[in-house]
Amino acid sequence: MPIDAKHEELQGLRIDRSAKGTNDGEPPVWARRYIVVGIVVVALISVVALGYRMFTSEAPEVEVTRAAAESSDVGGIVLSAGGYIVAHHKISVNSKVTGRVAWIGVEKGDKVKEGQVLVRLEDDEFRAQVEQARGAAENARAYLEELQNGSRPEEVQQAEHNLTEARATLANDQITLKRYQDLFAQGVVSRQALDDAIAKADASQAKVHSLEQVYRMAKIGPRAEELARARGAQTQASGQLAFAQSQLDATVIRAPVSGTILERTAEKGELVTAQFASGAEGGPRGSVVALADLNDIQVELDIAQDDFAKLGPKQKGIVTVDAFPDRKYDGVIAEISPEANRQKATVQVKVQILNPDEYLRPEMNSTVKFLANENKSANSQPRGVLVPTTAVRDHDGKKVVFIAFNGKALVREVKVESQRSGGLLVSGLVGGENVITAGPQDLKDGDKIKIKGQS
Repeated sequence: MPIDAKHEELQGLRIDRSAKGTNDGEPPVWARRYIVVGIVVVALISVVALGYRMFTSEAPEVEVTRAAAESSDVGGIVLSAGGYIVAHHKISVNSKVTGRVAWIGVEKGDKVKEGQVLVRLEDDEFRAQVEQARGAAENARAYLEELQNGSRPEEVQQAEHNLTEARATLANDQITLKRYQDLFAQGVVSRQALDDAIAKADASQAKVHSLEQVYRMAKIGPRAEELARARGAQTQASGQLAFAQSQLDATVIRAPVSGTILERTAEKGELVTAQFASGAEGGPRGSVVALADLNDIQVELDIAQDDFAKLGPKQKGIVTVDAFPDRKYDGVIAEISPEANRQKATVQVKVQILNPDEYLRPEMNSTVKFLANENKSANSQPRGVLVPTTAVRDHDGKKVVFIAFNGKALVREVKVESQRSGGLLVSGLVGGENVITAGPQDLKDGDKIKIKGQS
């Protein structure tokens, strides 16, 4: 076969790739174009969705706090604990008597001196009782003086004259009786006349005996028993007068100590009682004011039992309050409770504030940083980082915290070392991180966040 014929035959067998594709098994050009267009569309949709998510979705707000590295003696501080300021002695001033308020002269916040009049009660009936008791006391005193002074000279003289007269009458009656006896023996007088003379002489003799006793009593005065009974009556009357006077004095209520009025619980016209106060509206009040010496205040703390070994009697500390964080006060442990709280696993400690001023108020939030005792050796090796309890979460059987960094939430695995008064002591952090304490429960590593309070 000629060469030209073979070449034409081979050209007839060649596949037309312009219709079927560039390679065997590949789709045609029009199909590949549709595939490319579809891929581009999907990519554009993904980019748009990502952009929408990045630029239109709002990052959730979270609350953060700074983690604090804790050591056995960093800067001389062995423990930091929070509590509340309390008055060392808070006094509720009550009334000793039941009465209605006639006047009240203080308001909440007033400073008062010891002995200053705070409240006056209506006192008309108490004054009447005093006058009645005074009259009884005067009567008893006069009667005792009468007995002590004895009989007057005129009374003794009168008793003596009566006795002398009775004796003269007796002598005369005895002479008459003698005469009647002689006459009866002679038969001149009757038996009846003799009996009358005998009776008259006996009566005169009895009268003489009676007047002799009266004269003797007038000379020696009253009996000792009668004097004792009169003295007892006077003492009783004097006691009743003193009691009535004390009741009258109690209608004036005074400040028992110098201090500041914390609460005013009674008003003019209200009834106050020394017995049982009523909680009902309009019922009698049990107290009129509450006061305390604000120069004698303390910080009341609940110290975790794990931290209790770090503290001791008279240990010093630095006191701050949330309201004025730039002001610092010296403190010293004044009281350690002899009993722990089983439910909270704490021990109550009270820190006396040594240099209080007018900025401090009872019930203010306060923080005490306890200083190391001088005889304890310093050890600045960090033992962990203190974070709030709410910052630690459970994740796949592990303890983790989320850290706010550059607008994102970053997860960090930690190990809880121990419970502390201010939260949990953990390892796995270096200290100074902004740990998230409140945020979405479904927060994930790398999620965008916005710190609450920051623009």
